[in-house]
Order: sequence, then C-alpha cells, then structure tokens
Amino acid sequence: MNPRVQTFFDPATFTATYLVVDETTGTAAVIDPVLDFEPSSGKLSTASADKVLGAIADQGLTLAYVLETHAHADHLSAGDHIRRLTGAKLVIGAHITAVQRTFAPIFDADDVVPDGSQFDLLVDEGQSLPLGDLTIRVLHTPGHTPACVTYLIGDAAFAGDTLFMPDYGTARADFPGGDARALYRSIQKMLALPPETRVFVGHDYLPAGRTDYRWETTIAEQAAHNIHAHAGIGEDTFVAMREARDKTLAPPRLILPSLQVNIRAGALPPASPSGKTFLKLPVTFG
Repeated sequence: MNPRVQTFFDPATFTATYLVVDETTGTAAVIDPVLDFEPSSGKLSTASADKVLGAIADQGLTLAYVLETHAHADHLSAGDHIRRLTGAKLVIGAHITAVQRTFAPIFDADDVVPDGSQFDLLVDEGQSLPLGDLTIRVLHTPGHTPACVTYLIGDAAFAGDTLFMPDYGTARADFPGGDARALYRSIQKMLALPPETRVFVGHDYLPAGRTDYRWETTIAEQAAHNIHAHAGIGEDTFVAMREARDKTLAPPRLILPSLQVNIRAGALPPASPSGKTFLKLPVTFG
C-alpha cells in the first residue's frame, strides 16, 4: 500500500512541503512545513502552512504527525504552528540534540535545553511510526546535518536536503556538524533502496537549463543521472567535489533566523520584558 502525496511548493525559499495521506483511513502527515518570514521587515506569516491546513480540512483528513527531516537553515519551520492547531505530534531525528548543542550558544538561547524536548518524538535509524494502515520507517541520513533523516512511507522516500533532483545533485555539507563523507555514505544507503522508490526532495533551485520546478524523482533516476552521486562515483571523488563546491557557496539567506527558530521546534524565542519578540543577529568581523 502506497501513500498519496500532495506537494506545496514555496518559491520564496524553494521548499517543497508534502502532505502524505493514507487513503484507506484518511490519516495524514505533513513533512517540512514553511513559516513565511520577510527578513527586511521582520514580518511572519502562516499563509503557506495554512494552505496545507486548508487542504487537510477540505479532504477531511486526520493529521497525525508533522515530520521534520532536519533543522532547516533555509526556512523557518511552521511545525509548532501546525502542532498547536491540530494536536499532531512533531517529529525529528534524535540527533537534533547535537544541532541544538552547536547552535543554542551562538544565539545565547539559554531557554533551549539541548535534549530535543521541544519536539514530541525523536526518531532514529530503524524506528517506525504508524500512519493509518501505512508505516513510516526512519533512515538516519546525516551529512548535510548530523540530525538528517529520510522518511520511508510505502514506495516513497522523503529525502529532505540529502538528495536533490538529479540535475542539481546533492546537499552542501559545510554547516557546523556537516560531513561530506557521512553524506556520501547516507546517499549510498538511499541508492540501495528499490529502484522504483519515489524520491521526494526538500528543495528545487532550478539548475541552468531548466525553468520548471520539480521535486519528484526515483532511486533509479538518481543512480543513473545524479550529477554528484550517480552509481559508480567513489567516496573520495565525491568528498573532494563536495568540499570544493561548498567553499564557493554563500550562506543561505535565512540561515540566522531559521536556525534559532528551528532548534526550538518552530517556536519563537521568549518575549522580552517589554513583551516584544526578537530574533538575534550575531555579528562577526572577517
């Protein structure tokens, strides 16, 4: 039995959010929802997440989980917003604690206890969760971050930022805790899945020569055509390519607001004594 997958693409952050449905029971999960944020004004909006919630209501679904593939550096998560409105369990990889230990001190986030308790469920390699008559299986796929997981639901793999469309390649591995060698090994784990497995990627950034956004591919297509990690690419070759490429990349536009919200499971920092809420911008010279 395989899930029905509905995609909501956010062109502001190039993020694909997925609504995954067990059609037998009407039970659903949302994967990687976006909280809209305009950094020049500081304005937040739940418009993107509310479109997903509208689809859930229109289809009469029961939302069981919000699944985060990792602590995103390119968009703020709407996980907490959706959890509060629906009662769905908010799920992330168990190694989020390593990410919290790294980034909480950067933002002086003394309220963030680095134990993952901001989330409802921490999952790791080999664990599973019920989704109606379907099962969500967990692969730990670190490299982009230590906490990255891939969710396997029926014939579908939700890869987060580990793999992108074959003509774009693979995730960067230069964030704190990232590791190009670990990323290569995670990709090999994914390429060992059945070739017909549908792969749903976390983003599409439109490589040169393509004008239409895409987010679904297969393991067979990744093995045959991924420009960074197709079958036959050796580990040392991949690591050298990935590390050289990462040195040319600028930080994501929303990395600073995103991480301080996402280590809090999509919740905002505590309000100041005046009642205002602030995101911090660490300043460095160099």
